[in-house]
Amino acid sequence: MKNTKVESLFRKLSNSIPKAETELFYRNTFELLIAVILSAQATDISVNKVTPKLFAAFPTPEKMYEAGAEKVLSYIRSIGLAPTKSKNIVTACAQLIENHASKVPGSREQLEALAGVGRKTANVILNTAFGQPVIAVDTHIFRISNRTGLAPGNTVLQVEENLMKAVPEKWKKDAHHLLILHGRYVCKSRNPDCECCVIFKECKKTD
Repeated sequence: MKNTKVESLFRKLSNSIPKAETELFYRNTFELLIAVILSAQATDISVNKVTPKLFAAFPTPEKMYEAGAEKVLSYIRSIGLAPTKSKNIVTACAQLIENHASKVPGSREQLEALAGVGRKTANVILNTAFGQPVIAVDTHIFRISNRTGLAPGNTVLQVEENLMKAVPEKWKKDAHHLLILHGRYVCKSRNPDCECCVIFKECKKTD
C-alpha cells in the first residue's frame, strides 16, 4: 500500500473512532494484565462479565496469589481455557510479587517471562498501559492487514513487522486499537460491512 493511502487510511479510522482504546474493563495496570491474559481466545465481552467480581475479591497480586488457582477458577469458569488461565494468573502473581515488587514491568522481556504472557499480550500491555508505539496483532488486525493490503503477511509476526514498517510514526500508538475496533465492528471476518467502511477506497479489494 502506498504511503499516501496508509496516511489516508489511518486519518479516516481516527476520525471514525474518536476513542481508540481497549474495551476491556480495568482500573490499573495489574487489572489490565489479568484481563488481557483472560482475553486470549475469548471475547472482551465475556471477560468483562467476570472481571468486576474477580478484581473486587482479589484486587492485588498478593490477594490473587493467596486465593490460589481453584478459587480464581471459580470466578472465571465461563471463560475459554479457564483452568489453564487460572493457574497462569496465580503463577504470574507470584512472579510479580517475587521479581517486580508487585508491579507490572514495562519491558517486553520481563512481561514475556510472566506465566500466560506471550508476545501479543506483552504488546497490548506495552501499548495500553505504558503508551509504547507497538502493535499487538490479533485475529482482527491480521485479517485487516491482509485484506486491505496494509501489511500482508503469512504469520502474526510477519504482519506485526510489516505494520511497524508501514504505519507512520504518528499513528503507531493508536494503530492497534483503531484496527481492532474497525475489525470488530466493520471489517468482520464474515460479511464485512463494506458499505459502511470508511476506508473502503483505501482497501485493495477496490483496486
